[in-house]
Amino acid sequence: MTSPLAQTVVPASATSRFADYMEIAKPRIALVVLFTVTVGYLLGAEGTWDLLVWLHTCVGVALAATASNALNQYIERHSDARMQRTKLRPIPAGRLPAREVLVVGLVLAVISPLYLLFFVNAQTALLTFATIALYAGAYTPLKSRTAFCTAVGAIPGALPPVLGFAASGAALDWRAVVLFSVLFVWQFPHFLAIAWIYKKDYQTAGLQMLPANGKRYVAGCIAVAYALVLIPISMLPKQLGLSGEIYAWTALLLGVMYLIASVKFLLKEDETSARGLLRASFIHLPVLLFVMTADHIWLLQ
Repeated sequence: MTSPLAQTVVPASATSRFADYMEIAKPRIALVVLFTVTVGYLLGAEGTWDLLVWLHTCVGVALAATASNALNQYIERHSDARMQRTKLRPIPAGRLPAREVLVVGLVLAVISPLYLLFFVNAQTALLTFATIALYAGAYTPLKSRTAFCTAVGAIPGALPPVLGFAASGAALDWRAVVLFSVLFVWQFPHFLAIAWIYKKDYQTAGLQMLPANGKRYVAGCIAVAYALVLIPISMLPKQLGLSGEIYAWTALLLGVMYLIASVKFLLKEDETSARGLLRASFIHLPVLLFVMTADHIWLLQ
């Protein structure tokens, strides 16, 4: 069977090309990124919010997210062509030329930090460039080599709230470290659930997303360990004055929920328990960050 990558790219209308580049940009993931950036900005600004700075930050980070996704899909075009869940993406399906996507990714990877440098500040620009470099330059290539890629990928995944915190003009102190830590630790049960659900696809594509080649209990034990660690870490915002009692109780309840879902995944390690853990992760993070931010704003009144 001929690989889709070997086929001639079919000329497309402007509308379909726009739709394909929207797929490259992954707008739903970008919205999550911008939400966490906004959380970091509001927590760092301490009530002195500048709408224009926040908008510039969102534009710059959105460009960076698009750059990262474009470079990721260029690098993974061959493995994407072998997986059911990704074979219809614009490059493997032959709707966009690989080199064109590469150029777009590289151009945006340069433009986004420069935009942030001119319209926000230098530390936000530098951190954004580091995020792109780690995601496209380290995490993506490592996916075909070692399951340790998850730990590497969790670094750029945890940086968006720090970008927002830096954009507010606040010093990158322990508060920023705690924000980073919460997202860093949260990602492991989340990503392990995804890796379990799509493990056959990943194996077909030669991507090593599960530790110990998917041996029983290993992924579950790691998920439980990180869910346990997340509970005390998610309590630290209260200790640092970022939030109050409402947040602390919410964090505890969400942490216990996430831990229970992780334990169920450990005991069963099947698609049902993995999807349950994934749903728990989708509830945990947005609610945690929303309550943290709301409680912080309430304390400023």
